[in-house]
Amino acid sequence: MRLALGTFLPLHGVAHLPGFTVSWRGAVHLGDTGIRIMGRLWLLAALGFVVASVATLRAAACWPRLTLVVSLFSLVLSALAWPDPQIGVILNVVLLTYLLIGGKAGRLPSGSRSPAPAVDSP
Repeated sequence: MRLALGTFLPLHGVAHLPGFTVSWRGAVHLGDTGIRIMGRLWLLAALGFVVASVATLRAAACWPRLTLVVSLFSLVLSALAWPDPQIGVILNVVLLTYLLIGGKAGRLPSGSRSPAPAVDSP
């Protein structure tokens, strides 16, 4: 499951790049400066998903929390840009549900590798 998640996260990050490269067209007009800020926030979300993917694939202890934070950030950006990123909202909700339910049930893939057993010397 960790491999599937590690593959999905950067793809979800790439989906944020149009928000960076094109004019942001949310429900509220932000002006030129606001559009530039939103573009940078979309880029930050994309990079965040790439970093979360690397952490997930490397089984870093921080991967669940990092992925949770990036997904929440992405959900907020997607909600602000509604209705264009409808699929992104759905994907973020599914990802957050997986992380929250899996974390509470103790069913997330282990974030840390177990240490080698100690060898007793005679």
